[in-house]
Amino acid sequence: MNNEWEIDNLPNRLTMFRVILIPIIIFSLFSVNQKYEWAGAHTVLLNYIAAWTFVAASITDFLDGFIARKKNIVTIFGSFLDPIADKFLVISALIMLQAMDRVHVLVVLILVLREMYITALRLLAMEKGISVPVGALGKWKTATQMVGIPLLMADDVPWGINMPLLGTIAIYLASLFSLYSAVEYSIGLIAKIQKMRKEKKRLIKSSKG
Repeated sequence: MNNEWEIDNLPNRLTMFRVILIPIIIFSLFSVNQKYEWAGAHTVLLNYIAAWTFVAASITDFLDGFIARKKNIVTIFGSFLDPIADKFLVISALIMLQAMDRVHVLVVLILVLREMYITALRLLAMEKGISVPVGALGKWKTATQMVGIPLLMADDVPWGINMPLLGTIAIYLASLFSLYSAVEYSIGLIAKIQKMRKEKKRLIKSSKG
């Protein structure tokens, strides 16, 4: 039987591991950005450390959700920490990339503000007892974002593959998907609230009748 207050389980361990990886990403990119003498000779290596650490963190994000669903492990701690870990990972990465002029500030603003807006929407939906499932555009936003960010972190052109260009294209697509998905979430939530109100009015009328 699943204990909703349990902390020590595999999905939660993966989530906590993801949080632990975030400082490695920040330290690697910060060292490059500050142009420390020791980091100057290891710029490419530090970029790749940040990129592959981000990829590893993204994989743990997929795995903890997959395992939690498959084994029906739903806990209060996991429900609280998992979305926070995701936002810490993405937002810290975007801020560091913007500080290094690898992504436009408007893109960062769109992606960060969208996350805040969707979080507020989900809290409203939770208060109303409404579920807000992830739509197709939301999934595409996550996919392009998780591809674009490590490519921009690597900032390299191995074997003629222009990672900065591909990363820029992916992150711009992510910003577009984020805007459209925010509208999609909003319309869906408004429709569900209106439906609830109509149903409530109908029940009141039928009870009076």
